[in-house]
Amino acid sequence: MKYCFTFVLFLSSIVMFSQEEDAWVYFKDKPSSQLFLDNPLSMLTQRSLDRRTNQNISLDVTDVPIEKSYINQIKASSGITIMAMSRWLNALHIRGTQTNISTLKSFVFVDEVVFADRTLNTTSKRVSENKETKTNDKLKTTIDYAYGNSGSQIQMLNGDVLHKQNYTGAGKIIAVLDGGFPNVNTAEPFKRLIDNQQILGGYDFVSKSENFYAGDDHGTMVLSTMGGYKENALIGTAPDASYYLFITEYNPTENPVEESNWVEAAERADSLGVDIITTSLGYFEYDNANYSHTYSDMNGATNFISRGAEAAFSKGIIVVASAGNEGRTPEPHIGAPADAVSVITVGSVDASKIKSNFSSIGPSFDNRIKPDVMAQGTATVVSDASGTIGTANGTSFSCPVMAGMIACLWQAFPTKTNKEIRQMLLEISDRFANPNNDYGYGIPNFGSTLGVQNFLAFSDFSIFPNPAKTFVSFSFSSENYEASVSIYSVLGQKLIEKQITNQNPILSIEALNSGLYFYTFDAEGLHKTGKIIKQ
Repeated sequence: MKYCFTFVLFLSSIVMFSQEEDAWVYFKDKPSSQLFLDNPLSMLTQRSLDRRTNQNISLDVTDVPIEKSYINQIKASSGITIMAMSRWLNALHIRGTQTNISTLKSFVFVDEVVFADRTLNTTSKRVSENKETKTNDKLKTTIDYAYGNSGSQIQMLNGDVLHKQNYTGAGKIIAVLDGGFPNVNTAEPFKRLIDNQQILGGYDFVSKSENFYAGDDHGTMVLSTMGGYKENALIGTAPDASYYLFITEYNPTENPVEESNWVEAAERADSLGVDIITTSLGYFEYDNANYSHTYSDMNGATNFISRGAEAAFSKGIIVVASAGNEGRTPEPHIGAPADAVSVITVGSVDASKIKSNFSSIGPSFDNRIKPDVMAQGTATVVSDASGTIGTANGTSFSCPVMAGMIACLWQAFPTKTNKEIRQMLLEISDRFANPNNDYGYGIPNFGSTLGVQNFLAFSDFSIFPNPAKTFVSFSFSSENYEASVSIYSVLGQKLIEKQITNQNPILSIEALNSGLYFYTFDAEGLHKTGKIIKQ
């Protein structure tokens, strides 16, 4: 299935035209790079530039659009149709016969042509490309929402604690990448979003249309878990966030062009200054079996969509993705982009915090913990396109429930980077000290003192990455130029001791075995202790 949603039952009889193939053509360079880098507002909005500035992220060649003359020459080539494009990966997704596509290799500006059908590729410098069968009232200082039945999915995360402190997503922008959003502009649970002009826009990348209130209603249900508002029935996790709605998924068929649509939409979201991307899509199998992924592709670096998701994170965006609904199948592992290293992959639990049996599991093929966190995806309260409030099952819904809460958390700590917010999320989760590949790091507690009330005390200190494989890096106030760090076993044995500085804050943990360790950090006027997970 394309959706991480157990009730999607659309099936189609597909006629495959063997003479047509899908492929990616990658270019060698971007000759006009300097012109764009000297004029950044020609490619990115001010809000997008501000997000980079706030997180100390520099512009680079990946921000520059694809060279227009290259696009025009490919477009003019015999029998070639351009389906999608990616400035981050400097590539076009094209369709045509094998012969016509192969002729593009002779263009001097073409770096490589990679067929979606991997049997047609000889050698490739790139690791390849997946799917799953898968009111208008002003807020008061203290908010007490009438959640109705939707209270369970919010209170499980202690999200109501954030809401009561007036952290409801205001000022944050979430892009929803899905299969369609019919009736969001008319159905009652979305009236508050429309009246308050919180739907900022959108686009249908499948039909190349400005009408995004169309397509499959899966996206409508997804949006309702975050932005829905109907008292005593459904309150979303981020009712005051703003949203862009992008259609990237074509439900009747399974084709890798949807991965390319997704990356193109993510790039649009980046350029518009979006803070969070949430996607309840997963890719593993395609109608043409030669296009399908295998578990070995789920390493965070192979799939086109996963590489795009990682690029989005590098631009300061938080990416949240459904783990998938394949937990009961012979291939129960996460798909793409859930396999990406920096993506926050969300699995599903029921109202009793027990893992839903359909929720896909980890690890990634390269043995990283996945999923990352869990939220309610069994009997999640949603609105359908008619405005009817009901329940649905799937990581399709645990994912946006989590994304909305992350928006509220980031609103509470607006100076934090996406890396720091991601790390906070793991550390406030109930299995952080002992993660596994069913629950990941567990269910976050957004109402914890670490996560909400006292985290400001940690504002001048952070450790990243954590979990880590080979090293950790400490960030601390420039007033504390030098610090002493010690690493202890769970039995209290000191294993590592090192002096670090702001200029050289990295500590190697490569010699440690996998497991849980404790650290102490001491600088003048600053003492911290905590846990480190060595993978």
